[in-house]
Formats: sequence, C-alpha cells, structure tokens
Amino acid sequence: MQFLIYFFLALVLALALTPLAKKLALRFRIVDAPGSHPKKIHSTSMPLLGGAAVFLSFLLPLALYLALGRPDFHIAPAKFFLGIVSGGLVLILGGALDDKLNLPPKVLWLFPALASLIVVWSGIGVGIKFISNPFGQPISLDYVFLGLPLSGIFIWTWMMGMIFTTKLLDGLDGLCAGIALIGGLTMFALSLTEKINQPITATLAIIFSGALSGYLFYAFNPASIFLGEGGSTFLGFILGVLAVISGAKIATALLVMGIPILDVAWVIVKRLWYKRSPFSGDRQHLHFKLLDIGLSQRQAVLILYGISAVFGSVAVFLQSLGKLIALIILLAIMIAIALITVMIYKRQHPHIPDLFDYGGRTVDENPQK
Repeated sequence: MQFLIYFFLALVLALALTPLAKKLALRFRIVDAPGSHPKKIHSTSMPLLGGAAVFLSFLLPLALYLALGRPDFHIAPAKFFLGIVSGGLVLILGGALDDKLNLPPKVLWLFPALASLIVVWSGIGVGIKFISNPFGQPISLDYVFLGLPLSGIFIWTWMMGMIFTTKLLDGLDGLCAGIALIGGLTMFALSLTEKINQPITATLAIIFSGALSGYLFYAFNPASIFLGEGGSTFLGFILGVLAVISGAKIATALLVMGIPILDVAWVIVKRLWYKRSPFSGDRQHLHFKLLDIGLSQRQAVLILYGISAVFGSVAVFLQSLGKLIALIILLAIMIAIALITVMIYKRQHPHIPDLFDYGGRTVDENPQK
C-alpha cells in the first residue's frame, strides 16, 4: 500500500509541476527553437525544463519517505540519498544553464562527470566486489588501479554511460521518459523479489516511476514540453543508481536499455569510421531511422517501448546465464531492425548511397531537449 501512496504522490506532483515548469521556461525563454539541426523535428519553439518538474516530483516524495517511512539505512545509508539528490541537482542546474545559454559540448560533459563522482563519493555501489559471471567464478573488482578502487572506477564509468545513453535517446516525444519509466518499474519489481528484497530500493524506483508517469501526460506525442538537457541526463543518472544500489543488477538495466545502448554504441562507431567527432549531430540514431522509413513518432516510440518492456519483464525472472542469452537475443533484434530499416530506406531512396552517412552533414551534438 505504501508503494501506491508514493507512486501517486509523485504522479500528482508531476501533473501539477510540469505546467508550472512550462510557464517558467516560456517566461525566461528557455526553449528549444526549430532550426537547421537535423535532430530538431518540431516546427515550433518548445519549452524545456520538463526535467526540473520530474526532479522535484521525485525529490519531495523521497524527502517524505526519508522523514516518515522508516527506511532501512543498513541497506542504503543516509549518505547515499545525499549523493542521489546532490548529483541530480548538479545535472538539473547544469542542464538549465545549457538550455538557456547553449553551452559548448566540451563544457557539457563536466556536469555528468561531477554527478557521477558524487555517486562514487557517496559510496553507492562502491561496495560491489564482483560482477556475476555465468560461465564460472565471479569477476572480482576488489583491486586498486592508479591508487583508486576498481569498483569506484567501474561505477563512475557505468554512471557516465547511462547518463549519456538517455541524453542521446531523447530525440522523439516521450521516448526517453517512457523507456526510463519501464526501467524504473523493472527495478521496482526486481527489488521486491525474494532474492533481492530491498523495500528501500523499491520505494526509490516507484517514486521515480510515478514522477515519470505524470510527466508523460504532457510529453507523449504531441508533446507540449521537453525534458531539457538536465532532464534527459537525470533519467539516466537515476537508472544508473538504481542498478548499482539494488544488488548490482547491471545486466537487468542493460536489458531494459539494451536497444538505446546498442544504438549509441553503433552511432559512435559510425561517426568515428567517417572520421567525425562522436559528439557530432545527425539523424543516425535508430529512432530517426524509423521515422525515415515512414513511421510516425508514436509508432516508433511504441515499438521501442515494447522491446524494452518485454526484455525488462523477462529480466526480473532470469539468472545470470539467462540474462546473457537475453542480451544476445537483444543484439540480434537490434541488428535485424537495422537491416530491415536499411533495406526499406534504400528501396524508398535509391539515390542515397549510404543510409547512415547522409552525405557527411554534421553539426554540433545538441539532442532534442
């Protein structure tokens, strides 16, 4: 019952705060204007700061839970929550600065790096001493590298990867928030299983899910507000934290976020192959390819929702070997979707030699916010 209370509290807060964030963004001209950037598919200026509404809708129920919910601080000490709030605040404030001032890419990476360092400092996941190995003995992280604990380096790298995955995923109305919602619900279910049994983590996940559910009321196509830089990175930040705080269930998060992660990896490799900056912007991401072959935004988003939901649901019940097999299947699905998209697009546009090149057009990376 308490989980439903926190879920609906976060949902109602998001329903109330998102319109306020929209008004604030319009008043101070914190908007994403349509332009020549290939990733900007909207035709009118869109208010940003949706992520600020999600953050506050997550923060307030969390504060109530910590004050009145009697959390088990043996599982997650109070310092962990300070790290979560502080790291999230860094991302939201840094993102708001970018949304207003359009900061250069060489500056933008500093906010995720700092937020990830705060997570390591707080101790979230640093106690992880090994990674499950389906083929034998666990892989130990109980080493020191360049004077730093290997577990800390691993967690920082994991957090950066999740943050940038959701940042680059934020290209269609409701796509990033919806997949993050699926991830939150998956982590909630996983935390309640007999093997994990962490109500404190389940509460974090359900509050996060409630905030996203309320926000999606305004963000699903046709959206009236975007997450913004802070919001898109905050979602990956929380998913990364949930994965390491709930018994180091990295594989589960990989299954939920598998398609976006594989898509980001593929796009980066492709850009490097064409000797471009990995931070250059274009329409190489899978969700744009689905639009290019004729799908609507809703259809493309729902397809990606479906894949994440199926693999997220399966991941709750699988052991290490099963998750590895599921990851391989997910990779095969990703390859199949890419090949089908290529064939359809080439049939529709035979004059374009390379579906993923677009004649070398690039601009600075600045995803739809």
